[in-house]
Amino acid sequence: MIFLHDIDPVAIALPFWPHGIHWYGLMYLLGFAAAWLLGRQRIRAGRLGDVTEERFSDLLFNSMLGVVIGGRVGYVLFYAWPEFTADPLFLLRINEGGMSFHGGLLGVMAAVALWSRQNRRHVFDTLDFMAPLVPPGLLFGRLGNYIGGELWGRYTGKDWGVVFPRAEPDLIGQSAAQLRVLHESGLLDRYARYPSQLAQAALEGLALFLILYLYSRTPRRRYAVSGLFALFYGIFRFAVEFIRQPDADIGFIAWGWLTMGQLLSLPVIALGLFLLALSRRQKASA
Repeated sequence: MIFLHDIDPVAIALPFWPHGIHWYGLMYLLGFAAAWLLGRQRIRAGRLGDVTEERFSDLLFNSMLGVVIGGRVGYVLFYAWPEFTADPLFLLRINEGGMSFHGGLLGVMAAVALWSRQNRRHVFDTLDFMAPLVPPGLLFGRLGNYIGGELWGRYTGKDWGVVFPRAEPDLIGQSAAQLRVLHESGLLDRYARYPSQLAQAALEGLALFLILYLYSRTPRRRYAVSGLFALFYGIFRFAVEFIRQPDADIGFIAWGWLTMGQLLSLPVIALGLFLLALSRRQKASA
């Protein structure tokens, strides 16, 4: 079955703000809320030593800043450098979309390192604690991508998929009513794409959360939880890139199939393997 994506990306229209409140922004808030609830539960269980809920709140706030700043800067560096060089203020226009997970990951790692130093904690003890808190944010974020009709997949070439009007130059400018008529008549079937956002939500969000949450329920050696996060995220992202549409201004990096997302995932996978190997030399952490 072929579905027509006709979801309004604006969740709440505001008379004093022309852009309104987008579903994508609300998904970010849900992701941070889930991280706070899960993290508070783990703090109360003593999973980060004697760290209090107040100090954890500081850690989460710093991590939120790391996600937003790192994610935006990473997107500009990895995917939108020409737009930035043409207009440096592009960096600040987050309302137009554009966040990079890999940049956000580096931002979080920097924020965690700073907090760990200030609180005299080993940085990887903190990262191991934080790792299971990340996938719910990825889950909500990818759902936000789907609702916003962005980061769509490649054409299925089959009788199923989702038509994303924003992805098709021929359909831009058509009203919602016109699109529905065309869809019902079958004239949009050739535009059916993989809902790669939902695949990423299922793998990078739900599956990764279950793996990390179940694995970290008992004390593990230092580096192990972080390593498992990096390994499985890299694998899941690399796999989904085979059905996700490459960025139009970048395309394939090499061999007619390697994408920027896959290229950036390779060092993440390598880091995961390295951390898991390193963890075998460590004592079990609390």
